[in-house]
Amino acid sequence: MKPNFLLCSDLDRTILPNGAQAESPQARPKLHRLISRPQVMLAYVSGRNELLLRDAIARYRIPTPSYAIGDVGSTIYEVRGEHWLQWEEWSEAIAPDWNGAEYADLVEQFSDLTELRLQESEKQNTFKLSYYTVPDLDHPALIEEMTARLIKQNVKASLIWSVDEAANLGLLDVLPESATKLHAVQFLMERKGFDAVQTVFAGDSGNDLPVVTSGEIQSVLVKNAHVDVITTAQQALQDKGASEQLHVAKGGFLQMNGNYSAGVLEGVAHFLPQTKAWLE
Repeated sequence: MKPNFLLCSDLDRTILPNGAQAESPQARPKLHRLISRPQVMLAYVSGRNELLLRDAIARYRIPTPSYAIGDVGSTIYEVRGEHWLQWEEWSEAIAPDWNGAEYADLVEQFSDLTELRLQESEKQNTFKLSYYTVPDLDHPALIEEMTARLIKQNVKASLIWSVDEAANLGLLDVLPESATKLHAVQFLMERKGFDAVQTVFAGDSGNDLPVVTSGEIQSVLVKNAHVDVITTAQQALQDKGASEQLHVAKGGFLQMNGNYSAGVLEGVAHFLPQTKAWLE
């Protein structure tokens, strides 16, 4: 049977219960039950690289996806058992945005910005430049300055801000303009033949906002999402007249609390009511 539903979900603090809030013990088993259905295709959409994606799947015993969008949207993998095949066509699609530049070429552009601390080498790739900052940074002003420098170099980029509450760190990713989670999800939808009413995205943090606020993809924010992310998403969609495209998990669905996988499942059942019977 060809899958007719696509679930795209962030991992950390969305499916993975690695935040401060409690997880409903039945949530991950029910997630496995959902993904075991032949009608459902699963894709993880994460800031993690391939190694960290594999580690999360094994450590938290979550379902193995059919596809993985990694590095905040700058890589896409087809998962065939233990074999992860990177989609070179995606790399080719996003490369022109950086006008021939790669990660190492951009580091020098920002070397004088003392607010930025370069992340570890394994968290960088050809089309992803990632920094740590303090969590309460005036990030709009910093992003404006960085964007101005990139424009001078004819580099088209997306600068994605989020906060890792567990680590008490700000995270800033510089990506090709077309390499956000939104564009990667849309690329996957197009290649695999899923339309907007067949697709649900789930997330919790700032780097999920390009998808959640697009108004083009049915989206879920889990109950444990940061209140600022929820407020930003609701306001953006209200301004677009697309509030119906967002479900904020409240808890109570199948007697679960709405955090992490429980919130994902609540949102899936909201947008795709036929899936509820598969979980009971």
